[in-house]
Amino acid sequence: MDFLTIFTLAAGLSMDAFAVAICKGLAMKEITWKKAAVVGIWFGGFQALMPIAGYLLGVQFRESITSIDHWIAFALLGLIGANMIKEACGKEEEVADGSLGAKEMAVLAVATSIDALAVGITFAFLSVDIWGAALFIGAVTFVFSVTGVKVGNVFGTKYKARAELAGGIILICLGFKILLEHIGIL
Repeated sequence: MDFLTIFTLAAGLSMDAFAVAICKGLAMKEITWKKAAVVGIWFGGFQALMPIAGYLLGVQFRESITSIDHWIAFALLGLIGANMIKEACGKEEEVADGSLGAKEMAVLAVATSIDALAVGITFAFLSVDIWGAALFIGAVTFVFSVTGVKVGNVFGTKYKARAELAGGIILICLGFKILLEHIGIL
């Protein structure tokens, strides 16, 4: 997997965390770099750990499903992307909470990184340096999350739905790219 694809995937995966970070920033009366970094570390850390967990799970099944791995990657990325688009288009509003407590942040970090677990499973079927990819995904998510806290504090929830929509479209497009490359069209 080339750098541009990994970067695009990292950006797409980061959109959930970015959207939640916007809500965190919206709820904070005062933002400091320390508070923004706490959000970034939680979201970036989990976003880096989940693909590794998914990869370790996926390698257990790699040998038995190699002939359909591209379809699995396509389906997983498509489903994750479609879910993100559905959430972006939904009318349900999240209540903004500026708390950075460990319990709340852990729940949010897991919730925003479940899609990275599924992507890690697809990495097991592709030629991916999992450690480099996971570290890069975590770093990109850290930057997006810190930025999201600031954006939320300045602009409010105006960009939350757009971020989730963009992330969903990116993941669906990556699924198609993987499928088309395997079929030999790209």
